[in-house]
Parts: sequence; structure tokens; C-alpha cells
Amino acid sequence: MISSGRRRVLPLAFLLAAAGGLGGCSWLSSTPGSSAGSAPLAGFEVTSTGTVVGRKVEQLRGDLSRLKANVDAQQQNFDVLLAQTVRSSEAYHGVVAAVQARLQLGTTPGNPLLVQQWNQAQRELDAVTGNVTALGQLANSVAGSSSSAAYLLESTQAALGLSGGIDQDRIALNMIEDDTARLVVRIDRLLTALSDQVSRQTVYVSGERGNLTTLALAIKNGELYGASITTRTFTPGRVSATPTYYDETPAYRPAAGGSAAAIDDRRPLVVIRFDQPDVAYQQALYTAVSKVLDQRPQTGFDLIAITPSAGTAAEVAMNQTKSKQNAQGVLRTLTDMGLPSDRVSVAATTSADAAVPEVRLYIR
Repeated sequence: MISSGRRRVLPLAFLLAAAGGLGGCSWLSSTPGSSAGSAPLAGFEVTSTGTVVGRKVEQLRGDLSRLKANVDAQQQNFDVLLAQTVRSSEAYHGVVAAVQARLQLGTTPGNPLLVQQWNQAQRELDAVTGNVTALGQLANSVAGSSSSAAYLLESTQAALGLSGGIDQDRIALNMIEDDTARLVVRIDRLLTALSDQVSRQTVYVSGERGNLTTLALAIKNGELYGASITTRTFTPGRVSATPTYYDETPAYRPAAGGSAAAIDDRRPLVVIRFDQPDVAYQQALYTAVSKVLDQRPQTGFDLIAITPSAGTAAEVAMNQTKSKQNAQGVLRTLTDMGLPSDRVSVAATTSADAAVPEVRLYIR
């Protein structure tokens, strides 16, 4: 005969066995071979409970797995692009250093070997530009993943308020919520890294484009000038309150016809006298302009073609044409060195003080 104590125990055992046989719920089981904190859902496998909320858990778990795989691929793509950018940058600077070393020693104008190296440097910089474009596209893709992760987190939190679930469903939802929150943090970090790299590489490529232009001019003339003037125009420098070379008065005043300029008493920054063919003025011009921009980064310049007033009308007209052509050549040199063309005003005038055609550069 069964005692009264055993009669109270057996119904409870039967109820537990019946609950297991119904298949209405199942416990969270540890995934074989996995450890806590790793693998999806902190190392646990969530099996279906057969409830309405349990089916929602399955859907959210699948969405989270797919999103994780997508973010893993994006992270790998970012690492690959970053490594490619580093390799291209190293190759670019190696070629540029070789060209500059050759120019520093001096070489023939338009040396074909240096031209070939310059073209190689251009290709390496183009590769960096392509990587910057790819990083921008990847950033857009990661931004999409960020939106998906935020939506998944909201959906998981909303599912916690659904009815028709059991305790195991709530535990599974909490685990999915925690994993999704960690994924959101990871995506945000990846987005920040992408944004920083795109900004940094864009500025880098822009500056090196100007340096390549200046280097091309140096190869053309067979001598080294230095970095692009463009990089100096945006570099903060010491500004003198009353610099000796600066005057608030404009460097020239257009005449009534607009084609001539009156020269004031200020000392010009550079005077180039074209008394012989192929005047080598580039290095002196670069040095003078660079020193000014080091002290006043936003300085503008006035370029004036000076024609001697002495001689017959035909000689004056011929000299005017030569002076204007010379001024255009100096302007091209300045822009090749990296100075924006809108920072230079060009004018022409005649002067009794000039014996030969001149080009004078004033600080505005």
C-alpha cells in the first residue's frame, strides 16, 4: 500500500513527465564545444518552444545571425581596403622620394626616367583614390547595417511585451537583445573608423595631387622646388601686425580702359626681367611666394606686365605683346606650383623706368 507521502509525490512527477511529452517547451541547452561569451547568443542554442513568442524568437534569431555575418564581411572588407591603402601609400612615397633625390642632385630638364617614375607615382595615388571611393561605398553599406541593427533591437524589445510566451522565451529574447546591443556598438565603431579614414585619406590625396603637380614642373625644369604652395595656403602661420612688405593700398589701380594699371610706390615682391630667352625665374619665384604664404596664408597677389614706354609705337606694341605673354607664363608657373589662380590678379601697363619687358609680382 502506498503511503500518503508517496501519493503526494507521484502526481507531481506525472505532471512533469506529461509536460515534457507535450512538446510545449524545451530548455536552453549549451551548445557542445562552445563556451559562454562566444558563438551566437552567448554560446547557447535557443530551441523552439512552439509558442507564438517562440516563433518570434526563431525569426529574430535568424535575422541576428544574418546581420552578424554581414557585419563580419564588412569588417573584413574594411581591413582589406585599409591594407591596400597602406601599401599604395608606401609605394607612392617611395617613388616620390626617388624622384626628389634625383632632382636634388640636379638632372636634365624633362628627364624621361623621372617622367616614368612620376607616372608610376600617379598610378599609386590613383589606387589610393580608388580605395577612398571604396571606403565611402562601404560606409554606406555599414550605415544600412546600423539601421537594420537598430530595427532588430527595437523588434526584440517589443517582443518582450508580447503575450503567449513562457519563461524560456523571455530568456531567449533577453539573450538576443544583449547580442544585438553588442552588435550595435560594434557597427558604430566600424562606422566611426570608416568616417575617419575617408576624411583623412581625402585630405591626404588632395594635398598629394598638388605636390605631384609641383613635382611635374620640377621635372620639366630639371630642379627641385619643394612641396605644393597649396599646402602652405592652408597652414596657420605667424602674422606680423605691420609687415614691412605689406600695405593696405592695392598693388595697382585699373585705368579707365581697364587694360592698364598704375604702379604705386610699393616695393614689388619679385621683378622678372625678360632681357634674354628662357629666363630661369622659377626657383626664385617659388621661394619668395612660399615665404610670404608662411607668414600670411591667405595673401593674394597682383601680377603686372610692365612694358617699356621708350621706342616707336610699333616697338611699344610688340613689347606689350611680349610682356603679356611673359605674365601669362609666370601665372601658369604659379598655378603649377599650387597657388590657386583666383588668388592672382593680372594687369598690364607701361613704364618709363623699365628698359626691357618685365613682370612684377606685388602682394595684395
